[in-house]
Amino acid sequence: MAKEFTRVDRLSQQMQQEIAVILQREIKDPRLHNMITVSDVDVSRDLSHAKIFVTFLGLEADKVKANLDILNDACGYIRSLIAKRIQARIVPTIRFYFDQSLDQGIRMANLVEQVRRDDEKRRIEAGQEPERKAKVGKDEEE
Repeated sequence: MAKEFTRVDRLSQQMQQEIAVILQREIKDPRLHNMITVSDVDVSRDLSHAKIFVTFLGLEADKVKANLDILNDACGYIRSLIAKRIQARIVPTIRFYFDQSLDQGIRMANLVEQVRRDDEKRRIEAGQEPERKAKVGKDEEE
């Protein structure tokens, strides 16, 4: 029977939590955007490398690269802070990457909403009634 959580998974979770705290409280670079979310940490199987996926809330796309460069320049310092906080023999080398999944999710939700509105508009133009939204958890009165 396989273990539910491997050592890699535990280290990834712990690093994600610690890096989030470090970015919030320890990194004081005024050039760095202050709303950084650590969305995922991907640690290699040999625990030597870690990819840190971050998102910047409310930041324009042209400034993302500059903020990633700032974070990647501070990798050594952040790694030393991680080493002080976690109980691990080896602390992986870290590298920051922009997580595009949030932007892609928002874009997909907007596309679905646009299709829904277009479909409703076509139904009205064709003389059909638009679809009614179902009430969740309540019985409709007749």
